[in-house]
Amino acid sequence: MIIYNPNKHFIGDLVHLSRSYTMVKIFRGVLLFGVISVAAYLLWYFESFRHLMGFDRSIFNFLGIVLSILLVFRTNSAYDRWREGRKHWGALVNHCRNLAIQLHVCIPSSDKESRSYLSTRISNFCIAFKEHLRYGTDLTQLVNLSDSDMKHYAKFKHVPNIISLEIQRKVESLHRSEQISGYDHINIKIHTQALLDILGACERIKKTPIPFSYAVFIRIFILAYCALLPFSLVSELGFGAILITMFVAFAFLGVELLAAEIEDPFGLDCNDLPTGTIATNIKNDILEIFDLQLVQSEEPALYEKIF
Repeated sequence: MIIYNPNKHFIGDLVHLSRSYTMVKIFRGVLLFGVISVAAYLLWYFESFRHLMGFDRSIFNFLGIVLSILLVFRTNSAYDRWREGRKHWGALVNHCRNLAIQLHVCIPSSDKESRSYLSTRISNFCIAFKEHLRYGTDLTQLVNLSDSDMKHYAKFKHVPNIISLEIQRKVESLHRSEQISGYDHINIKIHTQALLDILGACERIKKTPIPFSYAVFIRIFILAYCALLPFSLVSELGFGAILITMFVAFAFLGVELLAAEIEDPFGLDCNDLPTGTIATNIKNDILEIFDLQLVQSEEPALYEKIF
């Protein structure tokens, strides 16, 4: 995700455009329609082709309004998904912190094994969570894993589920051994259940994009509109039809492709949510709550635990 201050550098923020692959695709599309516009401009000089051009521009005025309405819905739908994803990750931060604080208070300081076990699992749940929403959990990014843990997790496709199961199982074991009281157990269970609730909500966003037919229809509409527009404008605007067409294509393609980018907010695109940073921050918060030491590893975004 591109981090910037919206209240400063109005012109300077434009340099971020070069960092977005979506903008590269937009410029490629604009160039394509520029070529079509140049072709329309050249064909205008041939009498045999002029009857194909110069048709009523009011048609495009009407179609432009229809297309704008469709794009507004498209953009709102995509942004709602992005915003909902951010809300869920914000809730994940709160639940993990609350869970860690309650466990830290309830588990005796002498039980270092339980404290180490749970702090590791909560941290790894968040790391596995963000990778699960991308291309599948990368076990090498998880921290403080033994060889037996690596072999155990490698058997499963849904690693966050297994980590959540381990957290719940450990909490139940501590409750049965009376290290966690019944009242505290009820409060802790709210947060352990919330982990999977948030995971399920993010999976719903990930696996339910905008209906395919609707997305394709909008793109066909944009392509047809921008491809035919210069043939309507060239009779009156001449060379200016090329510039107008490219500007209109930039606007319509930009809205559509940017909406497609943020529709899945959990990836690695420039405008996706910074789930990797959030997961790392949660891990660091958990270790700080449990008063555990951090040691910088070779990977800047990851840390190794020492217990």
